[in-house]
Amino acid sequence: MSKKKKEKNNHIIPGGQEWFDKDYTAKEVYGRLWSFARNYKALIFTGAILGMVTGGAWAPIFSVIKPMIDGMQATTVQVQEAQALEQPAAAPITTVDTPTAEVPATTATQTTDAKESKLERQSKKDAEKYQKYLNLVEQYLSKIGLSGPAATLIVFSVLAACAILLKMITQYLNQYYLTKAGMKVVMDVRNAMFKHLQDQSLAFHGRADVGRLMSRATGDPETIRTLISQTMSDICRAPFEILTAILFICFFAIKNDMVSLLLIAVVGFPACMLPIVWIGKQIRRWSKRLLEQSAGIGSNFHENLTCIKIVKAYHTEAQEVAKYEAYNLKAFKVCMRATRWGILVGPMTETVAFLLAAIFVAYCLSTGHGLSEIIPLIPPFLILYKPMKQLGRLQVALENGRAALQRIFSLLDVKQELEEKPDALPLTEFKEALSFEHVSFGYETKKENIITDANFSIKPGQMYAVVGSTGSGKSTLANLLARFYDVSAGKITIDGHDLRDYRIADVRSIIGAVTQEALLFNTTIAENIAYGSPNATQEEIEAAAKLANAHDFIVAHPEGYQRIVGEKGFVLSGGERQRVAIARAILRNPPILILDEATSALDTVTEQQVQAAINNLMKNRTIFAIAHRLSTIRQADCILVLDHGNIVERGTHDELYAKGGVYRRLCDIQNQQA
Repeated sequence: MSKKKKEKNNHIIPGGQEWFDKDYTAKEVYGRLWSFARNYKALIFTGAILGMVTGGAWAPIFSVIKPMIDGMQATTVQVQEAQALEQPAAAPITTVDTPTAEVPATTATQTTDAKESKLERQSKKDAEKYQKYLNLVEQYLSKIGLSGPAATLIVFSVLAACAILLKMITQYLNQYYLTKAGMKVVMDVRNAMFKHLQDQSLAFHGRADVGRLMSRATGDPETIRTLISQTMSDICRAPFEILTAILFICFFAIKNDMVSLLLIAVVGFPACMLPIVWIGKQIRRWSKRLLEQSAGIGSNFHENLTCIKIVKAYHTEAQEVAKYEAYNLKAFKVCMRATRWGILVGPMTETVAFLLAAIFVAYCLSTGHGLSEIIPLIPPFLILYKPMKQLGRLQVALENGRAALQRIFSLLDVKQELEEKPDALPLTEFKEALSFEHVSFGYETKKENIITDANFSIKPGQMYAVVGSTGSGKSTLANLLARFYDVSAGKITIDGHDLRDYRIADVRSIIGAVTQEALLFNTTIAENIAYGSPNATQEEIEAAAKLANAHDFIVAHPEGYQRIVGEKGFVLSGGERQRVAIARAILRNPPILILDEATSALDTVTEQQVQAAINNLMKNRTIFAIAHRLSTIRQADCILVLDHGNIVERGTHDELYAKGGVYRRLCDIQNQQA
């Protein structure tokens, strides 16, 4: 396939932003993240403090290096002097020359003391101070035959072991507390996103892609855990490791008259940060695209498994595989772009750090500093290397996190839920009338109204049916009645009050629905029947199943009511699923019932069983029926005939048939097909 053709076909791979996506600044996204994280601020602050302690654990090591070197040198000088003093006693022939040799030595020492620089005097003072503490330690170590350099080595080893042990303990606790906080924040964000999705109206769910929503609500929050447990750990530890090293370098430089070294630290540190900042924007851009492409993969996967029967029926497995491979290839390309920018940070930082180290060594050599002055600076410069690399990864993680957080907060900022008034009225029963008063409705994505000026009123115990061709607005009327959507104009009232004046939960509690497609959850039959009635007893569940003509087929299976029905009730037949759904509505016992012809897709025998269950369900209820088979609504108190969203006819079956209008034509067509 040519490059042009590939580019042309790219449009078949859904990607890019969703219609509700927004851009946020780093301050906005991380500020909002803190609104979740502050519930666990004790864990976070404890972990942060431990990270700081971890970063500063090198300070005791740095502080003893130079005194130790000076002390070892002083010890070596003392040993050499002692050996020189012992030599004359062993060789008398040189005794005559000894006084002559001592005079020049004393003179030379006095001359050297006179010429000692400030730096040398400070080194000598440090060595004497170190030797003082070393002598105290030697008193205890001399009992086991250790002294001099051996004692020095032991002191260093003990200090190093203590510092490393402290670092290990604090680093473990730092990561433990921050990981725990991160997981708790992820849990809260996922809960908030799931609740937010539950609150959105069907208008939102009609526009949103299920697979992409799943990716945002389950995959993207994982980035938060990484941000808090790993990135924040680096934020707390790495800067303090760098600060400890730099402060020691500055202190050492000032103390030892090497102030010009500070220039390297002041210029060098920002120089290491420049490549990180420069690359950061590219990382964020491609990370966001990668998340979008990953969501596309999840969406395709979900869609394929949902429609697997169609795939099998039309033998399009190879086509689906090719489409999925195209998704993966697109995601791979985006991933590689993000990866190239991400891995570039490390080498660039290392290169800059190496150049700075070379400049430092060259500077030290050119100014004639000795080993005792250079060696103490080597460990802090080496320690700087790892946290500098961590800061490079930190920028990558922050940009990746910002991209994910933008997707999360874009979803949380969607406001398409139905509004409930603060002083909403309670609704416990239906007593007088349910009325549509000049109701019009249109979807946001369409210019024309689906329903136009609908007017009718249903009294308790009546059955109203609505008929019409496909797309005439039948299901939309039912959705408005259940308040899945709010009307665009006019109002729907129950007992004289606007539906929007009532609590949504109360409205749903008095209105039940049995749809053409029986939707079941992947759990037991008993739990499916009791869905929406959590306090139902087993006896009540079985009583509802008997009224729905479902009890016999349920108990015929060895697992009975504890049988798992599978994804969307896959293990049950269509008629069995319908009867379980009817049992669910019977148990809920709503005074108003919406029936979306539940028997239209069933065979004759199963239809009779389901229709009998529906007849039991309809007793003593107000019925709003969406009719596909007109023979099922002959006994309706009123039939509404819809045509392009307008009620063009209304009346009983006999009245409408006698008119010879739209309803009669629909009846005649069905009679001919039968």
